[in-house]
Amino acid sequence: MSMAKGFRVKFLFVALLNLWAVHQAACSMNVSSHGHQTHSRFLLDNGVSRTPPMGWNSWNHFHCDLNETIVRSTADALVSTGLAKLGYKFVNLDDCWAEGERDKKGNLRGKLTTFPSGIKALADYVHSKGLKLGIYADAGNRTCSNQMPGSLGHEDQDAKTFAEWGVDYIKYDNCYNDGSKNRGRYVRMSRALQKAGRPIHYSLCEWGQEKPATWAGAYGHSWRTTGDINDTWASITSIADANDVWARYAGPGGWNDPDMLEVGNGGMTVEEYRSHFSIWALMKAPLLLGCDVSSASRETLSIIGNKEVIDINQDPLGVQGRKIRTKGGLEIWAGPLSGGRVVVVLWNRSHARAPISVGWREIGLSPSRPVTVRDVWKHKFVAMKRRYRLTSSVASHSCKMYVMTPFRG
Repeated sequence: MSMAKGFRVKFLFVALLNLWAVHQAACSMNVSSHGHQTHSRFLLDNGVSRTPPMGWNSWNHFHCDLNETIVRSTADALVSTGLAKLGYKFVNLDDCWAEGERDKKGNLRGKLTTFPSGIKALADYVHSKGLKLGIYADAGNRTCSNQMPGSLGHEDQDAKTFAEWGVDYIKYDNCYNDGSKNRGRYVRMSRALQKAGRPIHYSLCEWGQEKPATWAGAYGHSWRTTGDINDTWASITSIADANDVWARYAGPGGWNDPDMLEVGNGGMTVEEYRSHFSIWALMKAPLLLGCDVSSASRETLSIIGNKEVIDINQDPLGVQGRKIRTKGGLEIWAGPLSGGRVVVVLWNRSHARAPISVGWREIGLSPSRPVTVRDVWKHKFVAMKRRYRLTSSVASHSCKMYVMTPFRG
């Protein structure tokens, strides 16, 4: 089978099929080399997240040192930096936002010392900025920090509370569970959220333990395919590889989630962060910032604010790009975009600068058909009628990211 045919993915999910049929259909998806696609219709089809969600999450930078002042200043910064206009809409609280125990009626409540105004008031503030509020909960008895209650056995109650507060996103973790299968516990919260009557992005975070890509599209809008990320080159490369395995299961309304972005947290170089952001965008991953947006450097803002890269992530075709070839740390990742275009990342994971070549046939293009080649990091066209292949010298731990458009002159 040619590599071009390997690009052909067709989503065949049908809402009334049972889960076995969903899995079988996912395994036979096909995408044409010109980007034509019949989009999947996930069983949970409520119009939420037709493109990957974008925003911010508190955990990677602040961990449990979170309060309402930080959240409000982050919302302000998303607006003042122009990131909100680029699509970064979610402002998501992670662990440690609640009191250690429920109130007398069994309700979750914001931690009085750090969220004295309450979560409803915080949601109102975030909404007043044109943004959306996300929150964190857990499919166990306690959250991963062990500092607040989990939602196991309280799914309907908590979903109702979140809806009443005006929550728009829930990250549902998997710590301190009862040892039962993950799937059943995640299904219960899905049903509770649907009954709550508010469109809420449901992010299943069971770390890829039960292959959620094969079933979570029936219940949520994104699902973690991996363990937790950290701010190192080794982490982002291994997570990218792990997420790549599940590429064919993602599509509009349901996305593979390789965890939040580390760009700007200081553990990697600018080139490594640029590679990180490029691959996450190509994989149609949720783009959830994990840095302190209010103090982000110009270099950080230039990466996370690259509209051309963001547009690749938000492309309406919604096909996850994947690894096409690797040898000696020199890799080609690519995927179809709307309008017959193709995105290509030449990624050098080796320890030395090296040339990387990609042939048109590998990425589903006709070898003899001329294409325009645009470098989305340099914001310029590097070729107008290129045929057959492209070769570029790529620095160690760096990448080149191109959009190829068939010439229609």
